[in-house]
Amino acid sequence: MSTFNLASPPIDATTDVVIVGGGLAGLFCALKLSPRPVTVISAAPLGEGASSAWAQGGIAAAVAEGDSAEAHAADTIAVGGGIVDKDIALGLAREAPARIHDLLQYGVPFDRDLEGKLAVGREAAHSARRIVHVQGDMAGKAIIAALIAAVRNTPSIRVIEGYTAEALLTDGDTVFGLQLRKSDDVTAAPIVIPSRAIVLATGGIGHLYAVTTNPAEASGQGLAIAARAGAIIADPEFVQFHPTALNVGRDPAPLATEALRGEGATLINGNGERFMLTLDPLAELAPRDIVARGVFAEIAARRGAYLDATKALGAKFAAKFPTVYASCIAAGIDPATQPIPIAPAAHYHMGGIAVDHHGRTSLKGLWAGGEVSSTGAHGANRLASNSLLEAVVYAARIAEDIGGNTFATPVRLSTNPGLRNSAMPPRAESSLRAMMSSHVGVVRNGNQLMDAVQAFAAIERNSNNIALRNMATTALIVAASAWSRRESRGAHFRSDYPAEDLAQRNRTMTTLNEARGIAASVTDTPPLKRTSAGA
Repeated sequence: MSTFNLASPPIDATTDVVIVGGGLAGLFCALKLSPRPVTVISAAPLGEGASSAWAQGGIAAAVAEGDSAEAHAADTIAVGGGIVDKDIALGLAREAPARIHDLLQYGVPFDRDLEGKLAVGREAAHSARRIVHVQGDMAGKAIIAALIAAVRNTPSIRVIEGYTAEALLTDGDTVFGLQLRKSDDVTAAPIVIPSRAIVLATGGIGHLYAVTTNPAEASGQGLAIAARAGAIIADPEFVQFHPTALNVGRDPAPLATEALRGEGATLINGNGERFMLTLDPLAELAPRDIVARGVFAEIAARRGAYLDATKALGAKFAAKFPTVYASCIAAGIDPATQPIPIAPAAHYHMGGIAVDHHGRTSLKGLWAGGEVSSTGAHGANRLASNSLLEAVVYAARIAEDIGGNTFATPVRLSTNPGLRNSAMPPRAESSLRAMMSSHVGVVRNGNQLMDAVQAFAAIERNSNNIALRNMATTALIVAASAWSRRESRGAHFRSDYPAEDLAQRNRTMTTLNEARGIAASVTDTPPLKRTSAGA
C-alpha cells in the first residue's frame, strides 16, 4: 500500500479503480481487485469514520448444522415488509459462507466453540442461531482492523486519507472522474481524479439525524453526489432506527447491540413493565421497526424505556459484551446491576443508490456497495446482521464485475467552477438534523413531511456550502419519498396512514429531479414512480 501525496504519480485512468470509502465494503473490494491498481479515498484515517467498524452484532451466515441459505433468505424476506427482492436475498445467503471464509483468510478472529467450529448467536427475527461474532460485540472493529492490515500489505492499493469526495464529474450518463477536497481544510483548492471505474462505498445517512449511532462521516454525501450526477435512488424512505441506543446524551449515541436481547435481556419502562409483550408475539426479538416504535411510544408517554440485562447476564455482562459495558460505565451506569436507559436512533439506511446484482448503478462507470447502495435485499426493514454480509458480498461482486476490464481514457477534466466551499455552518447543520429527527423520524405524518421537504429543498437550492448542500440533497430525497409513500410499511410509519396498502407493495425508484418536483408542488404531486419488487 502506498500513501497519497501531491507528488505521487497520477492515477492511470485506463487501469486504476477509484474506491471512495474506507469501511468494510471499500476495503474488501480493494483487496478483491488485487493485484489490479486501486486507489482508496477515505475522508478519515482508515479505521475511523466507518459505521462498519462500530458494528457490534456480527455477520449473518448459515454456517451451523441444521441451518440453510434458504432459511436465512426466508427470514430476510419475512421482515422486509413485502418488498425484498427474493432472488437477491437468496443469492446473498448462499454466498455468505464463502465471504466468511474470505474474512477468515484475511485474519478476522471469529469466535469458535469448544470443538473449534464457528460459534453462532441468535438475533431478532432470525429463526436460527447464525450470527458469527468476535468477542461478543467487537465484530466490526475486528473485521476492519484485519482488513486494514491486509490493505497495508497489498502493494497495488494506494490510499488517500483525509480527502472528501464532493462531486462526480460526468459526460451525459457516464462518470469520468471525481472531485475531492481536503477534509480538514475547506478553503483548499479542489483536486480532480480522472477515472472510468469509480466505486462508491461511502456509508449511510445516520448523521442526518440528531440522534444516531453512526459517525459524523455518515452524512449522506455519497448518495448526494450520485443523485446530483443523475443516478437513480432506490427506497430512500426506509430508514432503520435501532431501538436500543444508549440514551445518555452522547453524539453519536453508543449502541446496545441486539445480541443482548438474543441473550435474554428485556425491555422495560420506568414502571418496570415489559411493554413489548403486548405489542408482538416475539416481544424483545420482534423486528427492529416494531421494537423501535414500542420504545418510542414509552418515551413519548414519559414513562421512559430501559434495557434490563441484570437477570439474563448480571456479572457476566462485562466479559460477554465489553464494548457496551465500557459505554455504560463511562456514562455512570453499571449494566450488571442497573437497567440501561435507551432511545431509538437512526442506525441504517435500507435505501440508497439503486444497483443491480453486480453492484452497477444507473450511471456508466459507477458502482456502489455497502450502505450507500440499495440492492433490494433489505426491503422496508433490514434483518439484523445482514448489513455486513451485504457489504462483503457486493464488494466481491463489484470486484469481479470490474475484473480485467480496461477503460478508455476519460475526457479532459477540470473542477466545477460552480462548486465553492466554506466551513460547515453549525447552526444550519444542527437545524437540519433536528428536523430530520422530528419530521422524518420513527413516526411520520404528511404535514411534517411537507414542511421538511420544503425546508430541505430551499437549502439544496440556495446553499453555497458543498457539505451542507449535499446533506440537504439526501434529506430532501428521503423526505420527499416518505411523503409520497402514503402507507406504513416496515421502518416507514405514517401516523396518518397507519396501515399497509397492497397497491404500494413495491420498491421506490426516484431521482433528485423528481424530489425537486415534489418540493415545488408538494400538496398535489402524485406518488413517486414505483417498480415491482424484484425489478
